[in-house]
Amino acid sequence: MTKYDYKVTAAGRINIIGEHIDYCGGKVMPAALSLNNTVYVRPNGTDKINISWTTLDDKVTLDINKLDSYKGVKYGNYQAGAAYMWQQAGHKVLGCDMLHDCTVPFGSGLSSSAAIEVSTIAALATIADEPIDSVRIALSAQQAEREYTGVNCGIMDQYASACGKKDRVMLLDCSTVECEYLPLVLGDYSLVIINCNKPHNLVESKYNERRSEVEHGLKTLQTVLDVSCLAEVTEEQFEKHGNLLGGKVYDRCKHVVEECARVEKAAVAMKRGDIKTLGELLNASHKSLKELYEVTGKELDALVAAAQSHPACIGSRMTGAGFGGCTISLVHKDGVEQFKHAVAKEYRQNIGYDCKIYDAEISDGITVTKI
Repeated sequence: MTKYDYKVTAAGRINIIGEHIDYCGGKVMPAALSLNNTVYVRPNGTDKINISWTTLDDKVTLDINKLDSYKGVKYGNYQAGAAYMWQQAGHKVLGCDMLHDCTVPFGSGLSSSAAIEVSTIAALATIADEPIDSVRIALSAQQAEREYTGVNCGIMDQYASACGKKDRVMLLDCSTVECEYLPLVLGDYSLVIINCNKPHNLVESKYNERRSEVEHGLKTLQTVLDVSCLAEVTEEQFEKHGNLLGGKVYDRCKHVVEECARVEKAAVAMKRGDIKTLGELLNASHKSLKELYEVTGKELDALVAAAQSHPACIGSRMTGAGFGGCTISLVHKDGVEQFKHAVAKEYRQNIGYDCKIYDAEISDGITVTKI
């Protein structure tokens, strides 16, 4: 491999619980994964960023004076958006050579886009001799995803990718960006991540439609409640005033209110080592995402049904935005291999193709290594 100066990584992520509430101001519970995006980088003394990949033959060159003009680039738009928003925030962007090596599967719901955006900015900061400010990097990466690539996302993915800590989950308040780190102590259980192998594309999915539905619901509820975001609405308040909402908007908002409550219960359960209750909350979360938020689909539902029916599994749900991607399951360590075999077999019988099971650990977010 060509000589580079630094190896910079940012993590993919899973979300233990708290789905589709980050953009409603809720608390979520993500964790950074050992699946990550690695950027090998060196300054090149020009005004160009040359990007190549270990998995693609393509090469892309970005002019650092025209970073706003690459939104239509098939490969390289995430890097361009990240560099542009970092530059717009007043940071120095230097010409450089970047080699990207991504082990986060694309379209898996494990936030490959966040890992690419965060690692790109961290690499640019590193060669400019700027200190790594993980929160600031996460905010610029989120801005890139929203304003450059057109996905109106919350802060969770980029924050988890940048700020994750090994063997910790984050209780992240998406309205204040305050974070409490909780130890991930699963006792006799393991976390199993399975990809249904139906890729999703958030720009083309119903993600932005869901956002607009809950924003509409919030405006209606604000006519009777003094709240700044949907996550502030309690279950009791929703029970009293939810009848102001109609049809699907009611369903979407009910999911958000109840999911916020599930996150609080999950945090309490984790602090006291009550993994059985955590498993029950995962099951309830998936049911709500399926029936109220309607973001699962037959593939994720088939995976979760196979998982939940296995005796070693105490909880399973989709993780990420849905419409494809991954599930997470809490499985007794003694039954993990049998669980993997049984779920994979049942999924193939029901869907007609294979799922993919990952061996991943909870890891650090940004890392920088001088080569």
